[in-house]
Amino acid sequence: MALQRAQGWLELHLPLEANEELEEIQPTMRAHPAVLKLRYSIFSAAKKWDMALEIANCLHRELPDDPYGGVHAAVALYRLGRTQEAKELSLALAPRFPKDWSIPYNLACYCAQLSEIQEAQEWFKAAMALEEDIVRRMGIDDPDLEPLWQGMRDTTWKRAG
Repeated sequence: MALQRAQGWLELHLPLEANEELEEIQPTMRAHPAVLKLRYSIFSAAKKWDMALEIANCLHRELPDDPYGGVHAAVALYRLGRTQEAKELSLALAPRFPKDWSIPYNLACYCAQLSEIQEAQEWFKAAMALEEDIVRRMGIDDPDLEPLWQGMRDTTWKRAG
């Protein structure tokens, strides 16, 4: 019940209240993956990336066959300004979870932010091949991909000019 209430608070964009609800959960249940995933979402919404990283790393260790922990650990690393580490973690995840579109999508973002435009373009194409509608919709307005779009415009402009 507390898990559902916490989810409700989070959907209302009230992460502090959601976290308070999770404190009502029995201590023996606080390490349950569903609780940890919600706690990650709370810390993410509150932009507490160091704490989000701890939770994601725990999930990554405890659930090695679930991409959630690794993907979200990489996101937290990126938000902490550790883009190269986020990229390296995601590169390790990509062959283990080849059907998860978020991994190549995030790799496109990380590469774009690292000014690795050619590699960003390849990862974006890989993400599109897995889930075209979602990737296209997200990619259009994603500021993390702006260097990719700018690089492509510059290349097109140079070719045309």
